[in-house]
Amino acid sequence: MLLLVPADPLRPRRPDEHFAPEAAAAMDSGHDMALIDHDALAEPDGADRAVARVPDGGGAVVYRGWMLTSSQYAALASALAARGVTLRTSAAQYRQAHEMPGWYPALAPVTPAAAWTAGDGVREFHAACTRLGPGPAVLRDYVKSMKHYWHEAAYIPDAADHAAAWKVAARFRELREDEFTGGFVLRRFEKFTSAEARAWWAGGACRLVTAHPDTPGDLPPDIDLEPFTPLIRSLGLPFVSADLALRADGTWRLVELGDGQVSDRPASTEPAAFLNAVLPP
Repeated sequence: MLLLVPADPLRPRRPDEHFAPEAAAAMDSGHDMALIDHDALAEPDGADRAVARVPDGGGAVVYRGWMLTSSQYAALASALAARGVTLRTSAAQYRQAHEMPGWYPALAPVTPAAAWTAGDGVREFHAACTRLGPGPAVLRDYVKSMKHYWHEAAYIPDAADHAAAWKVAARFRELREDEFTGGFVLRRFEKFTSAEARAWWAGGACRLVTAHPDTPGDLPPDIDLEPFTPLIRSLGLPFVSADLALRADGTWRLVELGDGQVSDRPASTEPAAFLNAVLPP
């Protein structure tokens, strides 16, 4: 298996410092490693330049790097395919895992209720509020929340108060700027009583459970994965992460699903143990 990681912007022949430990662990385990230019992927028509250091005919590859938009990932997949290299996660699969409307229907039984818009229009937003129904909600777009701006751009005390809810949405939209993706997503607020855990699924099976990168020293014990496994497996996605937390009533809930290639590994998990668990031999 070939592992792709971003190059250091200042030293392009070396892995980015954040991903260098995983790159070293991959090579120590017998995997090959190649570098891509992450900054080039953000530029129009930059994908071919981004993969210039990837060997032709490299077969199947896994990306471990900074988050990409769905369109950037599709451009990466296309540029690699032109070199005879195939990402284990296709562009369609990446989008399904990366953007919430792709995974929510299959996982609705184990995650907070949600309603969303296509775009950032106020009328569509009010319609989503109505679909979700009255009560507290948390706002995000298809890929990200602004939880560090909790009261001004994330938490909505009552989705039925459309004027107050739109004030939060407008501030969220302002903060996300050009990174706003897809539309507004309203999720029913649920009270969690544990730190989040990050579970890693590869090939439809949970291979590893770690702490969340935001709380690397706090791994909740006794996580019940049984309700999640068949639902995540039903998605048919090659490599995903699932953030889980304990609700106040003692039920484990899915907070977020993401593509495993761009989900951060907590500092408390050794890179070799992580890669041995999630990469094919």
